[in-house]
Amino acid sequence: MPASPATSRSAGDGASILHQPKAVWAVAFACVIAFMGIGLVDPILQPISRELGATPSQVSLLFTSYMAVTGVAMLVTGVIASRIGPKPTLLGGLAIIVVFSALAGHSDTIDQIVEFRAGWGLGNALFIATALATIVGAASGGVASAIILYEAALGIGIATGPLVGGLLGGISWRGPFFGVAALMAIAFIAIAVFLPSLPKPARATSLADPFRALRHRSLLTVGITALLYNFGFFTLLAYTPFPLDMTAHQIGFIFFGWGLCLAVASVFVAPRLQLRFGTIRVVAVALTLFALDLAVMGLFTDHKPVLVVCVVVAGIFLGINNTLVTETVMVAAPVERGTASAAYSFVRFAGGAVAPWLAGKLGETVSPHLSFYVGAGATAVGVLVLLSGRRVLAHVDRHEPAEQGVDEAQVLSAADA
Repeated sequence: MPASPATSRSAGDGASILHQPKAVWAVAFACVIAFMGIGLVDPILQPISRELGATPSQVSLLFTSYMAVTGVAMLVTGVIASRIGPKPTLLGGLAIIVVFSALAGHSDTIDQIVEFRAGWGLGNALFIATALATIVGAASGGVASAIILYEAALGIGIATGPLVGGLLGGISWRGPFFGVAALMAIAFIAIAVFLPSLPKPARATSLADPFRALRHRSLLTVGITALLYNFGFFTLLAYTPFPLDMTAHQIGFIFFGWGLCLAVASVFVAPRLQLRFGTIRVVAVALTLFALDLAVMGLFTDHKPVLVVCVVVAGIFLGINNTLVTETVMVAAPVERGTASAAYSFVRFAGGAVAPWLAGKLGETVSPHLSFYVGAGATAVGVLVLLSGRRVLAHVDRHEPAEQGVDEAQVLSAADA
């Protein structure tokens, strides 16, 4: 059975984890800020809607534009990085994030924020597709230590993003955007100063490679499953703040609990369940429970305590799913792992792009309950798609991974983010 990076580390790795070059800490810090962006805007969706006179579906386009551009950009990040090298790719991504997050903070209309979030998505794609591979190349103590640092950055970023967004959003909805710009500017300087130039990959990738990879039914099955699951994920993330109708601080604390559960489940719970029951079975159960969780939110949309509990509990199911689906992508098809990641990310982000707008539109024009039911239904269909591909994915539970290398790091970086 496949072992998560969290389960394949030797006991001796811990001694060297904290003894890293400054370059590694600079990239890890930037990773934290990048992953904070996942939930950073959640607490300010309602304030933006009120102050700019925007509907929930219009505000949800902040996620749609971000995810759509990120998905398309994933097709070209490998091409760019393989030609100009990791460091220029990282710095280019960070520079784009700094510029567009600052512009979003200066915006006066919802359309401007949506457009600038799209630019932010391009920068984030360039950064996240290269970050962990860079940490692996620069870290001391081996690959396992590098992945521990990356997982720590991922967990801290996802958990604290909503909290920081709530604190800054309590001052002004512009605060989180300016906060990201300032922190990413610091990260840009740190990486420029401390990270040495790293060699380019031995082979330059092609734009056609990800599309060729999708000819493998195993990889396409996982991608479509993730696309459908993302309908539920982004319904939870982008629409729930509207029926909750709470302050930025309150939304921030609620999604902090969600992010904390997601991080803990991803690193500690998923590997144990995987070893005992197998990857595909655990993913199917986790997605089924998430679909049921969304269905409960649809039934009790008018009961805020129920919504709060369901949001936090959902983090457990999402954390388990994210970790195991990422590893499944790594071994689903006989293609280079970076190529598999680009193909998978392109397909799955389509769900992340459509779901926020659709959830907001259904909540406005039909019923707020229906948004959650559609998310639950799409996730349930995702389970059926996954189970329909059990035969072509049977090798996933028999896979014994070799030591995690730079290619695996690229996949983890792109897919987890």
